[in-house]
Amino acid sequence: MSCQLKGTLFIVTGTILWGASGVLSQHLFVDKIISAEWLVTVRLILSGITLLSIDTILNKGDIFSIWHTKDKFPLICFGIFGMLGVQYTYFGTIIHSNAATATILQYLMPIVIVFYLLFTTHRLPSFKELFSIFLAMVGTFFLVTKGNFSTLTISLEALIWGLVCACFAAFYTLQPRTIIKKWRSTLIIGWGMLVGGILMSFYQKPWEFNGIWDLDTAITLSAIIIFGTAIAFCAYLESTKYLSPTKISVFASLEPFSSIILSIIFLNISFGLFELIGAIIIILAVTILSK
Repeated sequence: MSCQLKGTLFIVTGTILWGASGVLSQHLFVDKIISAEWLVTVRLILSGITLLSIDTILNKGDIFSIWHTKDKFPLICFGIFGMLGVQYTYFGTIIHSNAATATILQYLMPIVIVFYLLFTTHRLPSFKELFSIFLAMVGTFFLVTKGNFSTLTISLEALIWGLVCACFAAFYTLQPRTIIKKWRSTLIIGWGMLVGGILMSFYQKPWEFNGIWDLDTAITLSAIIIFGTAIAFCAYLESTKYLSPTKISVFASLEPFSSIILSIIFLNISFGLFELIGAIIIILAVTILSK
């Protein structure tokens, strides 16, 4: 299997599972009255523990050895600004605007990555990559707004939160590329999640639960932790070994696409003309880039 195909399979798996996680999270927010802050804290901590446990069983290695090297500093930065930073600022953008606006601002990430690469490598992405980025952003806009500009509520606070979120998303994609090649992805992501979750617990204590707890909640939360967080993040970061940052940023647009498709199937949400146009554009962008 070629590196290109392997990286594509990893990124597609990660983004689709993220989309599924969004649908399941919406179910907990709406039907089980669970707060986003509690969910972020719990899923980071439990996913981190899960991945570190798996790493210990599969690799029979010392999960603490990384803390005795200089890589502990980028690992801490990854946990705070990568794992926690993206999720916290995304929810902060929603609080100051709405979910559609937050998604659009977050997916300014490709532009941030392009400028970063321009200043660090003094090389612009190819025309195919730039065109795919443009298509992915247009497709995402149609998907989340249904073509209605009025759904984008932009205040100064929302703009600041959203731009910071885009920067953190770019940081999450770019920063761990070096240490992920030196260490196992389960180890890096597991510790990153645990660091971010522990820090978040100072703001939202995980044992202070407000909502409806039943079997459905337990099953949904388990699916979010195992598939929508642990496996999804591992697959996404594993793709950074094989794909360029610009390609990854385009493939990431499959997340809102898969989220809407799954919402139609499981939440009975309608799918209109503009969503169809957005979906086709995103598929076109991914197809162009994968060739």
